[in-house]
Amino acid sequence: MDGEELTEQETALYDRQIRVWGVDAQRRLSKAHILVSGMKGTVVEFCKNIVLAGVGSLTLVDSREVTEEALSANFLIPPDENVYSGKTLAELCCDSLKDFNPMVRVSVEKGDISSFGGDFYGRFDVVVISSCSFATKKLINEKCRKVSKRVAFYTVDCRDSCGEIYVDLQNYTYSKKKLDETDECQLQYPSFEEAVAIPWRALPRKVTKLYLAMRVIERFEEAEGRNPGEISIADLPGVLKLKKELCDAQSFNESHVPDALLERLVSDTSEFPPVCAILGGILGQEVIKAISGKGDPLKNFFFFDAIDGKGIIEDISNPNPGS
Repeated sequence: MDGEELTEQETALYDRQIRVWGVDAQRRLSKAHILVSGMKGTVVEFCKNIVLAGVGSLTLVDSREVTEEALSANFLIPPDENVYSGKTLAELCCDSLKDFNPMVRVSVEKGDISSFGGDFYGRFDVVVISSCSFATKKLINEKCRKVSKRVAFYTVDCRDSCGEIYVDLQNYTYSKKKLDETDECQLQYPSFEEAVAIPWRALPRKVTKLYLAMRVIERFEEAEGRNPGEISIADLPGVLKLKKELCDAQSFNESHVPDALLERLVSDTSEFPPVCAILGGILGQEVIKAISGKGDPLKNFFFFDAIDGKGIIEDISNPNPGS
């Protein structure tokens, strides 16, 4: 990305953004290649934001067909059934996103996201995945980590009025302004597998209950062979049983994972559009930070719950990685 200047057309189009975050950040953004998988409401919000910001290219992966649930939160799908009939979600979203900013190259990659090799992920600077299983998150994160260059990895999930973002920037260096000086800062991120493997009793004392509830739901879907979101209130007894087993195995107090919160997460797994907008905005902001190398990035989980309107950052890392 270094050494390539913005064209006159790019400078004119992104003039306001350049005034906010500088020409160097815009130049890096305009040369960045982003891969996105899982075209649900939150991801769609992110794609809109990042395309308007002026990334170099955006590649979409999602071979699913349009469903009634998708129509409720995905504003990129045309309202006319004759238009979207026979097309995948990725193809439909691609067509719509091209209209947002013709200067951004938007394309579709066909196939199963988990089947692509490391060379495929090496083509991108940022990988964002959603609507995939616990095992798939771990697999793709590991593939990104094996690429010779640093690939920023994100997962994002929205269940009803709750949402989660996970960030892995590996060994990340960024600049931070302090008064008239600019400091170089460095962060070491754990992989997704390393983060979720940390015993619950070793977590920060006031860790958000949403982190724990999300892990229970994730493990339940994995144990039952379900796709993300394929869960209902009828599964609540099984989810509560698994919660008890996980807490007993880790000598962890069950009251830290409220039954009422788990009931909310299984009662309605569809996305709440206002929460999609918030998560998509936060994710877009974080990806721009990671590409530009400017500003404090999230480390490494972000949670939002519309019930209390709070956004919470949780650093779920092993304090003694060498032990």
